[in-house]
Amino acid sequence: MNVDVLLYDGFDELDGIGPYEVFDYAIDYADRGGRVRYVTLEERETVTASHGTRVGIDGVLPEAGDDDVPDLLVVPGGGWNARDETASAWAEANRGAIPAALADHHEAGTRIASVCTGSMLLAESGVTDGRRAVTHAGAVDELRESGANVVDARVVDDGDLLTAGGVTSGLDLALYVVELEFGEAVADRVATVIEYERRYEVVSRD
Repeated sequence: MNVDVLLYDGFDELDGIGPYEVFDYAIDYADRGGRVRYVTLEERETVTASHGTRVGIDGVLPEAGDDDVPDLLVVPGGGWNARDETASAWAEANRGAIPAALADHHEAGTRIASVCTGSMLLAESGVTDGRRAVTHAGAVDELRESGANVVDARVVDDGDLLTAGGVTSGLDLALYVVELEFGEAVADRVATVIEYERRYEVVSRD
């Protein structure tokens, strides 16, 4: 399983780093190949997260439809509710490049997962229109107004679109995907090593 976590200046550390760590452990424990990367839209060495953490970048997000697109594209949130106009999900929504890339990937069939207000970048791209989704509590009304069918859950699985609520919900989303891809034993092992009690308030199509 190949996972790309799409970063930008002002993303929330736990939104992006938490799922990265879960997937990295899972790929190692499952011993089935795969990788997890931090990517950006354009080539750069680092990004600076919302609390000042500098994160090294592994590569550039492949173009939609390319042979090396990830099996899962993770979109963290950060700074949306504060309306930070320079470094945040809000700023990226206004710039437009990330929403455009997400729309292209969705249309090409890439499975996308958002954490916290990362879903607002998906809303800006039109990906959540008419779809079941969730976001941080502080942005729920905006997500609903954008055209999404907002669900009260920590994680919503709507097929090729997965969304998680605020911040730590990203760990639940990642562990949920790990269980789907690698089985319950691997998910339990990862949860144990990171000492996280899984809270599976998951709404899915099943």
